[in-house]
Amino acid sequence: MTKRLLGTALAAAVLALGAPAWTDDGPAPAQDKGAGDRVDQAIKRAVDFLVSQQDKDGAIHEPQLNHNLTAMTSMAIMAMAAVGHQPSDDTPQGAAMKKALSYVLRPDRQDVKGYLGGKDGSRMYGHGISTLMLSEMLGMGVDAQMDQELRDRCRLAVEMIKSSQMAKQPQDQRNKGGWRYEPTSTDSDLSVTVWQVMALRSARNAGLDVPKEVIDNAVDYIKRCYSSKRGPDGKIENMKSGCGYEPGRQPEFAMASAGLLSLQVCGAYDSPEVKGSADWLKDKKVEYGSEWYFYGTYYFAQGMFQRGGEYASYARKLVEDTLLPKQGPDGSWLGQSGQERGAGKVYATSLATLSLAVKFHFLPIYQR
Repeated sequence: MTKRLLGTALAAAVLALGAPAWTDDGPAPAQDKGAGDRVDQAIKRAVDFLVSQQDKDGAIHEPQLNHNLTAMTSMAIMAMAAVGHQPSDDTPQGAAMKKALSYVLRPDRQDVKGYLGGKDGSRMYGHGISTLMLSEMLGMGVDAQMDQELRDRCRLAVEMIKSSQMAKQPQDQRNKGGWRYEPTSTDSDLSVTVWQVMALRSARNAGLDVPKEVIDNAVDYIKRCYSSKRGPDGKIENMKSGCGYEPGRQPEFAMASAGLLSLQVCGAYDSPEVKGSADWLKDKKVEYGSEWYFYGTYYFAQGMFQRGGEYASYARKLVEDTLLPKQGPDGSWLGQSGQERGAGKVYATSLATLSLAVKFHFLPIYQR
């Protein structure tokens, strides 16, 4: 297969039929009659909303929100790709993706060192998001020139992530292996780190040069964020817990979910931290509108899907039952609290679509 995503014909067929692509870990969760159709319709309306928010330059954002344009556009591209659309499709969605990709690939979106988060103010958050998108879209350009631009931009962005981690001189060892707001930051936090880890792992899967040491150092940092005492041998004592924002912090929904998925994409599917996080999340009562709900739900849906079995069934049903009634008349979602509400509809709608897309898992990074 020359393309890294499934072909247009197969993607269109799956979208039309609403057939879930499930794993061998168990059958799809029982749903009310018509639930699949409701999910498919919600996804279609969400994609239509994202397309409607594209400006003349190709960026996807709300007119009143003119910040983080590269990151928001990248997130929207991933959402559309996750449900089977491709920039080569002869459809309105395909045309929008092509134009959006061209926007992200513009020379003025990335500096000479490879940084994608400086021009639009999204910092290392946006850099990780956009690098992940570029690596997932490798080979998906509409022609050889776009494919080469994707690879060149992605390689430069990956080198920046690597150099940022390797040049870090943390004031204490707790911060080793992670990332923070800027490439030159000497401290770390999990919310920034997970985007870099996802981008690096995706790039490595695509054949780009990502040394094992870089991934291993990042995994060690994520495990240090797992909230538990450790014995003299280093083993965790709390077998039902999750990651916090930084080492030593208590777990909460968004960070526990982010830690779960990032460890899994690095291959630690059966580590004690993964098992403990999945168990903790299964017992966690999360309400729509809670702090960083959409951010956490994205990681939660994908991470529990990776865990498989009853975890996948539980999470998929919970996510669908919670998100579907909250979709707006225009096909969008909007965060309800604090900074997440201020991030706007493109942000929330992209993450909601990625959360619902576990039934397809077209993007390579989410395939176990």
